[in-house]
Amino acid sequence: MNRRALISVSDKTGVVEFARGLAELGFEIVSTGGTYKTIKAAGVPVTYVTEITGFPEILDGRVKTLHPKVHGGILARRTPEHLAQLETHAIVPIDVVAVNLYPFRETIAKPGVTREEAVENIDIGGPAMVRASAKNHESVAIVVNPARYAVVLAELQEKGAVSDATRRALAQEAFAHTAEYDAAIAAYLAAGEGDPFAGIFAPGKVEKVQDLRYGENPHQKAAFYRERGYQGAGAGTAKQLWGKELSFNNLLDLNAALELVREFDRPAAAIIKHNNPCGVAVAATLKEAYGKAFAVDPVSAYGGIIAFNGAVDADTAAEVVKTFMEAIIAPSFDEAALAILQQKKGLRIMEVGPLASAPATADVKKIRGGYLVQEADLGVVTAEQLQIVTERAPEAGEQADLLFAWKVVKHVKSNAIVIAKDGVAVGIGAGQMNRVGSAQIALEQAKASQALGGEGSAAEGAVLASDAFLPFKDTVDTAAQFGIRAVIQPGGSVRDAESIEACNRLGVAMVFTGMRHFKH
Repeated sequence: MNRRALISVSDKTGVVEFARGLAELGFEIVSTGGTYKTIKAAGVPVTYVTEITGFPEILDGRVKTLHPKVHGGILARRTPEHLAQLETHAIVPIDVVAVNLYPFRETIAKPGVTREEAVENIDIGGPAMVRASAKNHESVAIVVNPARYAVVLAELQEKGAVSDATRRALAQEAFAHTAEYDAAIAAYLAAGEGDPFAGIFAPGKVEKVQDLRYGENPHQKAAFYRERGYQGAGAGTAKQLWGKELSFNNLLDLNAALELVREFDRPAAAIIKHNNPCGVAVAATLKEAYGKAFAVDPVSAYGGIIAFNGAVDADTAAEVVKTFMEAIIAPSFDEAALAILQQKKGLRIMEVGPLASAPATADVKKIRGGYLVQEADLGVVTAEQLQIVTERAPEAGEQADLLFAWKVVKHVKSNAIVIAKDGVAVGIGAGQMNRVGSAQIALEQAKASQALGGEGSAAEGAVLASDAFLPFKDTVDTAAQFGIRAVIQPGGSVRDAESIEACNRLGVAMVFTGMRHFKH
């Protein structure tokens, strides 16, 4: 008796060649629907499943393979007892099953898809055959990935059978396939019920891209995993155009840099070091923005990660290559810019495409024994939403700098203070245990900064942003000593009145946002 193979696939890649190879090895090919038509049209002998079951497809194709002559042939162990039962009921064993499932994820990704369309693309018979075959992998080779066809054919041709090791590997892949499929359905249904975190930890949600040389430190092993199905611009989906292999820390900093420049409509540049910005600026051109960002703190910028929010041109690239940098990430690079940047063999060049095409994803942090999940911090504040709480209102230029500084401070580790002037973050204080400490660092940096050219302190006439409320007036007092003219902060402290009174006494304008930006 010929051996039997059942083939019913949504992804038709390589299916004709696979079926032909099996037929040449003496397999009887059984198939359904579109797969049957594809194989038959190619001239490969194939039997329609209803000829095996003796029962027609019913319910608009919802039931066609759910039958003992299919599942009995798949699930039977090759023991005398099971084989005798098959013979009694005229069931032929099935040795090879190639099944992949209705395109549910592709369907729900289509604009305007209805719930009815989504539900109709939930496969029932397919997963049943996949799971049955994987359960009986002792006797059945289950293939859910077209990339495995060649391996299965090669073993059948060379050895006459699929090896135990390959059948076990195929079974593992099959169960992962159905788990991922069911998880996508569960996430879709949960999202319809308003669960913002549906599917985050679903099986198959991520795929391993590569092992990394090491983690944050050389003694730590590490790997990079990509989120399946994510279609937006991001560090995880960026295309590497040039340079050495990315490190763990490179990826962290590339993400931080890109998310920061994403905040701005004007040409923007950000330089990241150890996951904090050491230079940020907006200007008329990317070249100008980069020059100002670099001048904020050239010592820290050395060996940093650069992000731009627009297409990098040759003029900008020529500035970048003047100093050693680890990596650069941007929506695109023109040919002249790439030619200049590629003079730096060690520079990693990452292209992400249009930044607008980036749907928000949840923010996930790992703790030992669990996960913390939150919505991404997409909070923005407009000029109309600012609450002026002092006698003096900020002037137009001060207000523009306040809004700029507010966008930057969101991306600085708490406690965070940003000093800004003329669209440049001239001083950044990050990660201190008290807010005055962060302010002192930022103010001293601004005092010494040459980012704006000329003589004197860049803090003079600048503005200050604080990621959280000011619990005491000491930050205001310190800022005023450096010449700060306006402050933006969330407000909400029981001592707000003290800070407001200090601002009024010192002639400093203060606005409240009503929004906090802690970043741990």
